[in-house]
Amino acid sequence: MKKILSSISFAILATVSVAQEDSTGLGGDNFSLQGALEMFSKASSIEDFEKALNAESNHVNNLDLNDDGEVDYVRVVDNMQDDAHAIVLQVAVDEKEAQDIAVIELEKTGEAAAQIQIVGDEELYGETEYVEPAEEKASGGKGGPSPAMETRPAVMNVWLWPSVQFVYVRTYKPWVSPYRWRSYPLRWKPWRPYGWRAHRGHCRHYNARYHVVNVQRCHKAHGVYASRRVVSPKVHTKYAKAHEVHKANAHNKAKGNKDGHGGKGDNVKGDRNKGDHNDSGKPHKADANVKKPNKQQAKPAANANDNNKGGKGSKSSPKPGKGGAVKGPKGGKGKK
Repeated sequence: MKKILSSISFAILATVSVAQEDSTGLGGDNFSLQGALEMFSKASSIEDFEKALNAESNHVNNLDLNDDGEVDYVRVVDNMQDDAHAIVLQVAVDEKEAQDIAVIELEKTGEAAAQIQIVGDEELYGETEYVEPAEEKASGGKGGPSPAMETRPAVMNVWLWPSVQFVYVRTYKPWVSPYRWRSYPLRWKPWRPYGWRAHRGHCRHYNARYHVVNVQRCHKAHGVYASRRVVSPKVHTKYAKAHEVHKANAHNKAKGNKDGHGGKGDNVKGDRNKGDHNDSGKPHKADANVKKPNKQQAKPAANANDNNKGGKGSKSSPKPGKGGAVKGPKGGKGKK
């Protein structure tokens, strides 16, 4: 009976917590960095990791960056240099542009040791967001140890993760997803995005094992990625207003902390993409009133880097206006 009551109480608290959260209005609201790391920790290869990211049942990806009413396919590209890996998670916005969602930065730190972080792209998260595994330690008390786990801010050795073992085999060749715009796996079918609150509720359980930090750990891997970052002009334009609101709220929060108000500054509310914030538990259709990005404003973009042998390849500018091209071999049926 006690177990049942505890489960009910936990469910109620989780629901209330989700209800108290607010959307930033940015694309990152619809992609779980914690969930992505969880998928990576369980995958036996980078190919398996890509499949897990794009499985609706895993509730990691809920992105619709081009507002076509269907969830985007996330492709994975590994940029390797010596013992450092910059594993990019990327979406093809159209036949010419791509947008990086996040990068998993992985480095070997010893004979049998490695550290990892996933870094959310600032175009989708407002500022660079670092997420890493949280150390779990059983908490005890009188009468024996308690089944409850507490997380501690410590660097976790991820050497034993199957995916980490896979990329450090001598015969490993950096994975480059063969899928492009309208060229997706035959078995993958896009679905209509869930409302923001429904999606957050589905993926909230991932947060227990991973936490957000403000420290960058994998400097070498980050250096490998820096020159390869891809930004879509269309995505930049889409979230321009949300970025302004996010910065204003951050400024008010910082001012509140300085004035001793506990950081509760006045939240600035801006227009939100209705297609991204349907609060019902059901998937929604794209809002016909949402304005599409002006194609004349989006300049043709350079090809996204796919030649990653030895960490070498073409460079894409980190400045908005130079998105990555994503043309490629024909595959199975995809979106529209």
